[in-house]
Amino acid sequence: MFHKTERLLLRPAWIEDAPAIAAAIGEEAIVRNLARAPWPYGLAHAEDFARRPQDPRLPHFLLHLPGHGVIGSAGLGEADGEAEIGYWIARKFWGRGFATEASRAVVSLAPMLGHTRLVAGHFIDNPASGKVLRKIGFRPTGRQACRFSAGRGEAAALVEYELPLVAERPVGEFKRAA
Repeated sequence: MFHKTERLLLRPAWIEDAPAIAAAIGEEAIVRNLARAPWPYGLAHAEDFARRPQDPRLPHFLLHLPGHGVIGSAGLGEADGEAEIGYWIARKFWGRGFATEASRAVVSLAPMLGHTRLVAGHFIDNPASGKVLRKIGFRPTGRQACRFSAGRGEAAALVEYELPLVAERPVGEFKRAA
């Protein structure tokens, strides 16, 4: 699956992307805010990511910026049986709205994939991610959890968010005008 935003091409990862992925994510400041990526993050980890099969209901994308190449990733995964949005951006592209732009695109695809609700979270010491989530419509649930971060090598406090999605009515549910 491919998706285009104003500035980005969201596309699947290919094995040839592994060096660019490793270079873009390869800072502890990025990886420590992710649940699944280990630190240190090397080429073998990027190759594993690029080879990961795509679940059609839970796509994950590389973010390609023309003229710069791979600048991050965004997509859906599963957390406790629910669709969860996740993203990361290479440090030199922080603060330019790319996480918001890419995440908004992922959210726009979710209803077409059959999702009626998305969940998300950010580690308590990463408030910038919470700002992105709120910009794209997520609301805090008022709950915190403890979640393992492979990048930190330990569990850390996580603020939980949710986003109910308005699903379109099935064709049979439309009423005729009298």
